[in-house]
Amino acid sequence: MQIRKKTIVCMLLFILFVGNAVAQNLITNVYGRDIRSLNGKWNAIIDLYDQGRGMKVYRNQSPKGNTDFYEYSFQGGLRLNVPGDWNSQTPELKYYEGTVWYARHFDAKRLTHKRQFLYFGAVSYRCRVYLNGAEIGSHEGGFTPFQIEVTDLLNEGENFIAIEVNNRRTKDAIPAMSFDWWNYGGITRDVLLVTTPQTYLEDYFIQLDKESPNRMIAKVALSDKKAGEKITVSIPELKTSIDMLTDAEGKAETVFNIKKLERWSSENPKLYEVIVSSANDRVEEQIGFRNITVKGTDIYLNGKPTFMCSISFHEEIPQRMGRAFSEADAAMLLNEAKALGVNMIRLAHYPQNEYTVRLAEKMGFILWQEIPVWQGIDFTNNNTRKKAQRMLSEMIKRDQNRCAVGYWGIANETQPSKARNEFLTSLLETGKQLDTTRLYVAAFDLVRFNREKKRFVMEDSFTSQLDVVAVNKYMGWYHPWPIEPENAVWEVIPDKPLIISEFGGEALYGQSGDENVASSWSEEYQARLYRDNIRMFDNIPNLRGVSPWILFDFRSPFRFHPTNQDGWNRKGLVSDQGIRKKAWYLMREYYKTKFGE
Repeated sequence: MQIRKKTIVCMLLFILFVGNAVAQNLITNVYGRDIRSLNGKWNAIIDLYDQGRGMKVYRNQSPKGNTDFYEYSFQGGLRLNVPGDWNSQTPELKYYEGTVWYARHFDAKRLTHKRQFLYFGAVSYRCRVYLNGAEIGSHEGGFTPFQIEVTDLLNEGENFIAIEVNNRRTKDAIPAMSFDWWNYGGITRDVLLVTTPQTYLEDYFIQLDKESPNRMIAKVALSDKKAGEKITVSIPELKTSIDMLTDAEGKAETVFNIKKLERWSSENPKLYEVIVSSANDRVEEQIGFRNITVKGTDIYLNGKPTFMCSISFHEEIPQRMGRAFSEADAAMLLNEAKALGVNMIRLAHYPQNEYTVRLAEKMGFILWQEIPVWQGIDFTNNNTRKKAQRMLSEMIKRDQNRCAVGYWGIANETQPSKARNEFLTSLLETGKQLDTTRLYVAAFDLVRFNREKKRFVMEDSFTSQLDVVAVNKYMGWYHPWPIEPENAVWEVIPDKPLIISEFGGEALYGQSGDENVASSWSEEYQARLYRDNIRMFDNIPNLRGVSPWILFDFRSPFRFHPTNQDGWNRKGLVSDQGIRKKAWYLMREYYKTKFGE
């Protein structure tokens, strides 16, 4: 009886630990910490029927006696690159949706007066993490980071980690059952072992006030609830150093004025070395500062009305038909955007790799980041709402100090309803509790032509809660022109800034055809469609930005046409082989004109 009681107590303590592991706050600026990469070749087992958990493959057992055997082995089988999606690494997994087990050994030391964490940049879509034969945490969401403390769980010497990864689509997921991009599965971003002091700088947020060019906000939180600890925030180049004392929660906050600040902009993406220090920890990071606000129907960057010359791209390298995951991948995508002449990028339709965000900031791109609340979401499901709130929080916390991020996007192409409105309102509330220095935006596909008024109009009461309203409208592709483009006048949310967040049409690179026939799938038709839309833009009084869909052709399972699509969405301005189509040059000239204004 006594043994049973002890067993129950141990089980309850383990359950409590796992619950805490899932709920841990993210370490701000993980790449600025003491980190060790666990990337590389991992052993893998494909588990189509989800039998691995029942077989306890995470224990990685091997036969010891003459009658012992196990119907699995991580050794001598499939090996997958981490980071990376499994779909592009072997033909058999191209369309695979299900479970894959990843595993590897690594050496570690148990450190006194230190804490250690396993940090995952992203795992798509859901996962369970096992260390040395026991489950230690889980996560759902394929595009945001999470961490699990392993300070007391590491062995001195050899350790064994197994990750149960599943990318199966479900109704309660985000995104849900159908979405217009490839369902890449796997450990798609970095895996790190992070070491910190016993009490470390867990979180800090240092940005300009939304309105003021010289009023700085600094918020810092320790990992432990320690009152009276001195926190210093310094910016050496500006000869600025501010001291604060933590409260009973281990948090400190102040507002201070700063002189001779050079604000970050697209033309001059200035970053400063910022040092945050406490009694036992010190973190350095390059941070920029800017103001982005809305006044009437204008978007102001650093007090200047700014037109958003934008482009979107997926986190995909089309030439290798796989998920982008490295600094080199980020450079490829961003350099092509730079050549187009944009000042903004919509990172569609989910938070993209931190390498992309940081490099974009250095290159001077304003960023719109969003969570994948994309069509088909079950807005009546309270658990789905909680997932969305957590995804939004994880996105904001990771990039809260990236001044390039000007917009937090909360939804794309959702249909009005009471449940939808309540769901999205909860996201705005969650976001604004964390960050009020950015603009909040959502994209809608509800614009319709009113034949009586001869105007394009849209009705959606939720737009009143947003800073900026965005519209996806594929005139000339999904929607035939009801009127000549130069006469197509818009009266859409006239009291707010409007961004055309998607427009365009498909063309197979190198295919010629009649510019008047959509089914030609020709570059000529795509080019004419772009010319027509550009003519229409002059008739949108509150238009403050445009973002063609999309920079590159991208993979999509429901693009069925056997010769013109073959599993690709061909709306890219650049082909899947990296060659620019005719429409690319039209947008480049349009953006030159806008910057000339």
